[in-house]
Amino acid sequence: MADMTEADRDEALLARVAWLYYNDGLTQSEVGKLLSIPRIKVSRLLEAGRTSGLVQLRINSRQQGCLELEARVRQQFGLSDCRVIPESTSEDINMRVGQAAAQYLMQKLQPGDSLSVGWGETVTHSIRMLGYTAQERGIGLYSLTGGVRTYVEGMREANWHRNVNIIPAPLVLSTPELAQALTQEPSVSSLISKALEADYKLVGIGGLSETATVVTQGYLAPSEIDPLRRSGARGDILCHFYDRNGQDISLPLHDRVVGVNLEQLRQSEKVIAAAGGPTKTGPILSALRGEIIDILVTDEPTALALLDAVEG
Repeated sequence: MADMTEADRDEALLARVAWLYYNDGLTQSEVGKLLSIPRIKVSRLLEAGRTSGLVQLRINSRQQGCLELEARVRQQFGLSDCRVIPESTSEDINMRVGQAAAQYLMQKLQPGDSLSVGWGETVTHSIRMLGYTAQERGIGLYSLTGGVRTYVEGMREANWHRNVNIIPAPLVLSTPELAQALTQEPSVSSLISKALEADYKLVGIGGLSETATVVTQGYLAPSEIDPLRRSGARGDILCHFYDRNGQDISLPLHDRVVGVNLEQLRQSEKVIAAAGGPTKTGPILSALRGEIIDILVTDEPTALALLDAVEG
């Protein structure tokens, strides 16, 4: 095998820098430290890659249409940011959207930042993918609700063991009085406050079906879904259900939930919702109408369906 030329070595280094920066979400300083080169050289290599055409991942790919969709969704719903991933029939939508949310956070979270998370399948995929980055950057993790088991499973697989702060309570308690008393405990109320102060908050959006996480986890019986629909419910975030306009529905269940409620989310900044798929279009649209979230990560068909619903 012939020796690599200097040009080959330069191109190989550029490719490695671009991969670490764009795909793995490392900062320029982190890339430089990993490869033992100055940060300014990392910057110059990235610029050389863009101007030479060697780095063309976003524009000259299926992502181009998604970039246009992102701009339309941001403008239509007044979001601060949006990420749309291409349509695919080969992979699980919850996994794909969860990983996309993780990649988004890899680009945004700085060393020492904090992240608070809800629960559910999509968010769990995000947690799994974020583990390495979180450890490297010292990211603090907070839960937005009780329900220790649902959080621990994802963190164990991600080896995310340091700087983890989970509300020490079940998600749903047996009585409203018990939930209120526990929420007022200083240790619990302090964690909820810190979760709301986190640099980013990541939540999933639940639909109304027998396969919804709130049902599969045993918090609602399948027989309760139809009555919820008839009462006007369109979806849930953090086990709090809302109507077509994204406004809270009065349900006894809500008084037994331990954690952040919808109004607290509305008053927060950088609330990311990660959700996609045909059953999530309605719940996402209602959450957008209610201004519960300000950043959306979803897939191409869902983004198109959201725009069709409001643009006619």
